[in-house]
Amino acid sequence: MEIFELARTVRDRDPARPTWIEAVTCYAGLQAVLMHRVAHALYRRGFKALARAVSHTNRFITGIEIHPGARIGRRLFIDHGMGVVIGETAEIGDDVLIYHGVTLGGLSLANRAGPGGKRHPTIGDGVAIGAGAQVLGPIRVGEGARIGANAVVASEVPPGETVIGIPARPPHEHRILTGASVGRTPPAPSPGYGLLDQPCDPVGEEIATLRAEMAALRAELATLKRQQAGVPAAE
Repeated sequence: MEIFELARTVRDRDPARPTWIEAVTCYAGLQAVLMHRVAHALYRRGFKALARAVSHTNRFITGIEIHPGARIGRRLFIDHGMGVVIGETAEIGDDVLIYHGVTLGGLSLANRAGPGGKRHPTIGDGVAIGAGAQVLGPIRVGEGARIGANAVVASEVPPGETVIGIPARPPHEHRILTGASVGRTPPAPSPGYGLLDQPCDPVGEEIATLRAEMAALRAELATLKRQQAGVPAAE
C-alpha cells in the first residue's frame, strides 16, 4: 500500500527518524499526497468540482495546496510542507524532495496553448527543491537536480545540476558574474536551507568587487592628478 511506502520514505529521509505511527499521523506531506490521490482520481473521472473540494480540504488540513490536476510520482517527500503550492499542469517524478514554501507555478496565461496546455514545471526523478524556491513556467528540471532555498527558476535545469539565487544559476556562474574565483562548487548534501559545502554570498562578493574597482579608480585618479601637477610618477 502507498501509505506504507510513503511512511518508509519519511523514516528514511527525515533525520528525526520518526516512528511508523508518527510518520503516518504527524507528517502533513504524507497526508497531503494521499488526499491528492483521491482528488486526482476524481479529477480524471470528470468530477472536477468534487476534486477541488477535496483539494481545498487538503489545504485546510495540511497547509499544502496541490491542484487535483497535478501528476505526482511515487515516494514524494514534502518535508514540513506548510505553504507548498503545486499547479494544475505540474508533473513530479519519483523520489522527489520538496521543502516548505515551494511553488511549482505558472508565469502567465500566455503560456497556455488552449485547454489542457502546459503551464507548470515538470520535475524529474530524484530532484531536491529547497525551502522557498519558486519553479515557474512549463520548464523541465532534470533528474537528480538540486534547487537551492529561495531560488527562482524560470529556465531548464540540466540533470544533476545544482542551481541557486535569483535568477537561479549554478554556484560557479554566480562567482563568475561577481568577478570572484571560477572554481566549481561541489553539490551540497542538501539544498533545503540554502547551505552549500562552500559558502556562496553573491551580494558580499559583489560588494567586494565594487570596493576593489573603487580602489583602482582612486589610484588612477591620483596618478592623473600628479601628472597634471607635473609630479613624476612613482617607480
